[in-house]
Amino acid sequence: EVVKKTAVCIIISVFLPTPTPQTAEGPETLKFRLSGFPRKHNEGRIEVFYKGEWGTICDDDFSLANAHVLCRQLGFVSATGWTHSAKYGKGTGKIWLDNVQCSGSERSVSVCKSRGWGNSDCTHDEDAGVICKDERLPGYVDSNVIEVDENKVEEVRLRPVFTIATKRMPVTEGVVEVKNKDGWAQICDNGWTPKNSHVVCGMMGFPHEKKVNKNFYKLYSERQKNHFLVHSVACLGTEVHLAACPLEFNYDNATESCPGGMPAVVSCVPGPLYAQSTVMRKKLKMPVNCSTIRLKGGAKYGEGRVEVLKGSEWGTICDDRWNLLSASVVCRELGFGSAKEALTGARMGQGLGPIHMNEVQCTGHERSLWNCRYKNITAEDCKHTEDASLRCNVPYMGFEKTVRILGGRSRYEGRVEVLYTETNGTLRWGLICGEGWGTEEAMVVCRQLGLGYANHGLQETWYWDSSNVTEMVMSGVKCTGDEMSLSQCQHHRTVNCQKALARFSAGVICSETASDLVLNAPLVQQTTYIEDRPLHMLYCAAEEDCLSKSAAKANWPYGHRRLLRFSSQIHNIGRADFRPKAGRHSWVWHACHGHYHSMDIFTHYDLMSANGTKVAEGHKASFCLEDSDCDEGVSKRYECANFGEQGITVGCWDLYRHDIDCQWIDISDVKPGNYILQVVINPNYEVAESDFTNNAMKCNCKYDGHRIWVHNCHIGDAFSEEAEKKFEKYPGQLNNQIS
Repeated sequence: EVVKKTAVCIIISVFLPTPTPQTAEGPETLKFRLSGFPRKHNEGRIEVFYKGEWGTICDDDFSLANAHVLCRQLGFVSATGWTHSAKYGKGTGKIWLDNVQCSGSERSVSVCKSRGWGNSDCTHDEDAGVICKDERLPGYVDSNVIEVDENKVEEVRLRPVFTIATKRMPVTEGVVEVKNKDGWAQICDNGWTPKNSHVVCGMMGFPHEKKVNKNFYKLYSERQKNHFLVHSVACLGTEVHLAACPLEFNYDNATESCPGGMPAVVSCVPGPLYAQSTVMRKKLKMPVNCSTIRLKGGAKYGEGRVEVLKGSEWGTICDDRWNLLSASVVCRELGFGSAKEALTGARMGQGLGPIHMNEVQCTGHERSLWNCRYKNITAEDCKHTEDASLRCNVPYMGFEKTVRILGGRSRYEGRVEVLYTETNGTLRWGLICGEGWGTEEAMVVCRQLGLGYANHGLQETWYWDSSNVTEMVMSGVKCTGDEMSLSQCQHHRTVNCQKALARFSAGVICSETASDLVLNAPLVQQTTYIEDRPLHMLYCAAEEDCLSKSAAKANWPYGHRRLLRFSSQIHNIGRADFRPKAGRHSWVWHACHGHYHSMDIFTHYDLMSANGTKVAEGHKASFCLEDSDCDEGVSKRYECANFGEQGITVGCWDLYRHDIDCQWIDISDVKPGNYILQVVINPNYEVAESDFTNNAMKCNCKYDGHRIWVHNCHIGDAFSEEAEKKFEKYPGQLNNQIS
């Protein structure tokens, strides 16, 4: 247990020729690792193991290009930054490299310009560090020791041969090709097995492989000039990348090295989301039909926190022993390929409710996660800070080619332009009408471009100089937020836009992280009660529109209103602070209660009949947003006093106690009966979140005219579909509209 909690260095061995003459022992072994404190797993002081000794790199002449090369050697896709002056603390031992100057494309830092190994005029006060993009290179299967030689296979593709197949997405069948320095090369199919195909299909984003009609490909290959780079592959079938399989490379005359054979061909079976058929569009809008496992909180398809259904309640998986083998079983079970990354430490946000599984150990051959070995959880074993998540390989669909964003200050923001076909068949870029454009539509654009979550969906973009595109080609766009591309959203058949100028076209701001608000349902259940409050104590509440309409006809200040009161504790369990959409300049001062409202509508509180009809006016004021309290080790950042910044920090919660004004529903006009109490946070999607499905909370209520019983309070997606259907025969709603 002690070992598990200590920082783990990332070490990668790379076999490279040294500048000095080769000895009989072969090439010098270089290793790299990230060290220092405080740091995350993908950043730190860069350390090099050379000639049997660990040392550092000096920050003189250091650049982002150097960081790119080093991050790739550490198994990450690229660098996002670098640090100087021993930001992660001073290293020890030798300073191996100084005045390093890479172009960014080198395979190793050893081939970049420098003063030479061990030649430095620096001290450890100048140790350089790198910050790598939090995404692993394909083929780098784990963050411990990995040996990489010159013949590392990084890129693999399926090249379709049928004319019709080249135009269809996704490509499910074709010749397997690997990238080398001269371009793309083939693999000899002598001894090729279904296990090899299984690995290739997993890399391409497909859960299964199927048999291929070899006769056609045999004829085809005889007419082609093939270049065989690999003549033998021996996968076990559980590998997540071809590079992890035993491979034998051809070093001699590669064109003659596949006697009697032909290039390896693979055919894959796509998951339900990617199946080519007439009902594909409908399927794309449907969640994957998998009743006991799901992914939550991810920005893209095929990534997220892993949640499993046990009994009738959804829960998470503890990250102890969580690895790529287990993650791949989940990915394939959900209709994707093998796992690209197995993430620990709640890197896709924290879950809610129970933790159902711990120490999951799959062999990689299982058809379902439930067939793997695992331990049942006990309360002291795990916390939600250890929730397991993953990223799966998904089929390439080319969606990012049909939309672009331009004119923003960074690649994460801009005016949205879509590619459309004119009547004469030519392709042109056009704008989208900003009317009705919102967060859900922006979510689809950000996902389509691989830019994470939507921060804002903008209806005006006059402040961004875009390209010379001025024509509106799409209007009335309406998305649910789950679509893979804008083409799957509803929109007008012909453009109908009141404000057709380019300045009123749609724009987006995307972000790699997002907040996620969730209400503490058990607290609502514990704190609900009825109060008959005298009217003379409710002038302030009436002014802020916190009472039902009939209060206006009451005989003020005599009489009372009957209030259903409860505490509301709203947690931010996401990966970014929840900030109001409106800037401080537009916050509204409420003198009555002495604070600023930063959002027009932050929550809806409603009492509804079993058929969904609203029977009591919900409280809709935003109040002020602040950190009432936080998890251990998290500092408060927001408070309303003195016109302070408003928001909810990650790991903190905003508490409105039951005894605060307007923290109620006015039920003065409600007759005795059975009802549903519903609370919806951020109901109009004004502020972006990583998961909107957990924004609604529902409870059963029984009211006899004098007392109220509240039971079965839960977040909207906490139970199975069957359990939800039994919930007073009403599944709940998210929009507060009277039906």
